[in-house]
Amino acid sequence: MKAFRTISVLTLAAALGSGMVANAALAAPQMSSSSDHSADAGQAVSDAWITTKVKSELGTTKGVKSMAVTVKTVNGAVTLTGVLATQTDVRKAVAAAKSVKGVREVDASGLKAKD
Repeated sequence: MKAFRTISVLTLAAALGSGMVANAALAAPQMSSSSDHSADAGQAVSDAWITTKVKSELGTTKGVKSMAVTVKTVNGAVTLTGVLATQTDVRKAVAAAKSVKGVREVDASGLKAKD
């Protein structure tokens, strides 16, 4: 059952990630005011990849309801927002995000516990 859940989460993450990558790559030139758009597109793709990986990690972290957490990444800085059941779950979510390669910092000030 856990293997099925993991495969389902990874499949969902990959599907979402490919959509984010495509959208980020298309949007990146509009966000840049410099003449070298390729660096901005590369960073947008990298941020989308990090967001996807963090969501995937959250989805496989015991006790963390990944659908309750919003993940946003800008220049490698991950912001987590949402409400989890306990403070322990919040700490697990932060640890999961920090474990992803490419994450420079994690801001969890918007991630709260119900208890």
